[in-house]
Amino acid sequence: MQLRLLTSRGKYLLAAIALICQIIITPAKADTPAISNSQTPTTIQLAKDSEFKVFPVGLNVGNRNVNPSILVRGQEDGSEAIDFANWLLPYDAVIQGLKLNITTLPDGQLEVRSPGVVTRIDPTKLRTDPELGLVFTIQNLQTLFGVAAKFDINEYAIVLDVPGLDQSSGKLAETETPIQLEGLPHVAPQKFSIAAIEQKVNASGSATRSTNYRGDFLAVGSAFGGSWFIRTDQPNLENLQTWNIAEAQFLRQTNSADYFVGSQPTFWQTQGTGDYWGFTSIQRQGFVPPQPFGGGSSDPRQRLQADSIGRTISGKAEPGTLARLVQGFGDRVIAEILVDSSGIYRFENIKSQNQFLGNNYRVLLYPQGRLTAQPEIQEATFSTVLGQLPAGASGLIVSGGLRRDFVENQSLLGNFSDFRGGIAGRWGLSENLTVGLGGVYDESPRALAELFWRPGKLPLQVAVSALTGNKWAVNTDIRYNPSSSLSAAFTSDRLSSRFNLDWRVLPQFTLFASTDTADATSGGMQFNLNGKDAFTFARVSLDTKNRLRWNLLQRLGKLELTQRGNEIGSLSELTYNFSKNSFSNSGSSLLLNYETQNQNRSDSLLSVSWRYRSQQQAIDGSYQWEAQLGYGIGSQGSGLLATLSTTVLPGLLLRARYQGVSPSSDEATFSIDLASSLNLQGGISPGDRRSSYFRTQGGLLIKPFFDRNNNGKLDGREEVYTDNADLLLTLNNKPLKSFLPQIQGDACGGLCLRTLVRMSPGVYRLDLDPAGLPPDWQAAAESLAVDVIAGSYTSVMIPLIRSYTRSGVVTDAQGQAIAGARVEAIQPDQGTRRFSVTNGAGVYYLEGLPQGKYTLQINGKSAGSLKLEESSEPFQELNLQQPSIP
Repeated sequence: MQLRLLTSRGKYLLAAIALICQIIITPAKADTPAISNSQTPTTIQLAKDSEFKVFPVGLNVGNRNVNPSILVRGQEDGSEAIDFANWLLPYDAVIQGLKLNITTLPDGQLEVRSPGVVTRIDPTKLRTDPELGLVFTIQNLQTLFGVAAKFDINEYAIVLDVPGLDQSSGKLAETETPIQLEGLPHVAPQKFSIAAIEQKVNASGSATRSTNYRGDFLAVGSAFGGSWFIRTDQPNLENLQTWNIAEAQFLRQTNSADYFVGSQPTFWQTQGTGDYWGFTSIQRQGFVPPQPFGGGSSDPRQRLQADSIGRTISGKAEPGTLARLVQGFGDRVIAEILVDSSGIYRFENIKSQNQFLGNNYRVLLYPQGRLTAQPEIQEATFSTVLGQLPAGASGLIVSGGLRRDFVENQSLLGNFSDFRGGIAGRWGLSENLTVGLGGVYDESPRALAELFWRPGKLPLQVAVSALTGNKWAVNTDIRYNPSSSLSAAFTSDRLSSRFNLDWRVLPQFTLFASTDTADATSGGMQFNLNGKDAFTFARVSLDTKNRLRWNLLQRLGKLELTQRGNEIGSLSELTYNFSKNSFSNSGSSLLLNYETQNQNRSDSLLSVSWRYRSQQQAIDGSYQWEAQLGYGIGSQGSGLLATLSTTVLPGLLLRARYQGVSPSSDEATFSIDLASSLNLQGGISPGDRRSSYFRTQGGLLIKPFFDRNNNGKLDGREEVYTDNADLLLTLNNKPLKSFLPQIQGDACGGLCLRTLVRMSPGVYRLDLDPAGLPPDWQAAAESLAVDVIAGSYTSVMIPLIRSYTRSGVVTDAQGQAIAGARVEAIQPDQGTRRFSVTNGAGVYYLEGLPQGKYTLQINGKSAGSLKLEESSEPFQELNLQQPSIP
């Protein structure tokens, strides 16, 4: 019989990490994430692009064809697609096929909304194909919209796999498989941890001004089942007396209750000065709040919103008609009903996701219930007012604290005075109406009233809150969308009232008007057009104060022109990209800039510069290398212009800038920004400069390791196993890759190898699939219940133990094989048993045996012993003889 031997591999992985004091680039706000170019081609991709050809294919969404023929750029060998991830699909075909809602924003970016995602795309960072125009890559579809794709060679079509789309048309949607946690080993987070720290430093100065050093330090971690966060403002890094604590907060959030301690926003629209420090408690009944997107700070007002609201969808149809409800452009049937003699169909408690604002459903009406007939399609689109609660749900918020300022007190904490606080409730009276009432003390007693209304038959949204007092503070947000091409909005606060009207006359042309009681009335137009190797966006407006404002973005091949201006000044920039692939923003570029400023006098600056951007980018979107060198000539003189930034050192961002002249001054200035981030869990390792996300997010730090000495602990010589992570691990019955895991370790020489997964707080089921394990190894526990809290990663150590197999033939005293004999391997100290029943040839097979001492039994009679050690063979033949019966 063949023997298999698995030799042990010893790896000594050592690394050292130096703590470096660092940067200052103010992080982007969590609720307005910037989208970087996720499709920067590598050199290999550029070569393959030149080999790709343009040819027609079909486009399917699930099992439904949405476009019989679109032109794509790619390559196939007659049996499968070649380098499918980099195939190029026309922008318009993807938007129409997925029925995405596209809004062009004033800055030229595109806001994309689908039933599962809301994101922004910079059209200048999309690829432009000479024949197809603006394009998406297959990889873009996954990263931007979460849509997987495959190429069906038999159908000769690209099949888009939209999340939540049931590929079996006509089947009722199955309820989600419940997550079973009972009886599983429980992994709890640390009671207290320091997850990450960041230090940011800025040094700036000029020829006549001494260098000023500013800093910003933050730390985040977990405690008492929640997160803690502290941020220190360092206006003069060299003078400790100027430092102050800008934020310090403990936050614990669950589906039913939230607790805020420390610095925080008020739940009412405050008119007082200074910031608010105190305690806030939120209690919810009948609803759960929306999950934070991306992490970051939390606002108590957002936690009084519902993640979803049950809606009723109804309509009229002929009696006997089969009405089926499907979501979006999918074929998955959510519910169905046969219309009775009343001629009315009604689908109740259909969930409307609040965080995505819009919910698109279709009702398919089959006459006489004949599924073979062509159904009549009725659209059922509705939205939810932010702040609205489901019918019967309620929320209670109680808050009390002090006002803090630094007037006449420059201490680290500042001066606390003037109590402020309040109590308020919010009730969902119906699926269309939510009201709130409360009382507030903010410099004086005030009453608070709220109303959130969304009529069932009218495309109107109303949100109003009023705070009484000497001067009433009324905040209004009223929106009316009679059609997909016309929208109106009225908003007001204590500063002004505003009205906006947008009319999309054509898909590429929009008229808009706005008025502001504190400013002026304006009107204008917006135009956007894309074609082969070209893109144009233009927006211009003129108000009653004769102020002209404009924004122009034009791209033609490798040329890009940007112009924007207002009554303050203007900027024009012409860019030529020298990259061999015009789709990319990386590589070398030539820039010509002209800038004007008109506030006090007419100043201008003309500059020409060279810019280089590397293809590689850090996880936060920063280029690994970016440099710009140029020369400027203007009304105030001339001088050198230079910028250099790099993220080549893990966890560190360095940016330096020198400006020899500006539009308003001939004084040379410089600035140096340094930002560093360290993860402190599971050893010291470079961070990703996104530590503030831990304020509302947690995650898993997973370390499967080879437990060679079988002690359940990761010892110095034992290796961490990160291969096949997507195959090995599943979370809540879903593949690990759907949670966007990050495998770390190379940056610290392999010493900090681990798989990181950022997740919202909750209890998750973690399963290990034997298919992802290395040969002759098994997990000590195949399933775990892991508790995730905000503020840190929950460390999950998974010992992998040697798996031994013993097989042989059971014979009697005469050497004859015995069929049907029960062979058992028993560990007396562990109480575990493995058994096998011999086949017709008397062969038994005991597999999955861990290290240890075993007693062997045949049909309950002792047949010897077995000892398995680290040096034992993984597979070995062991013939046994049945004990004689006395």
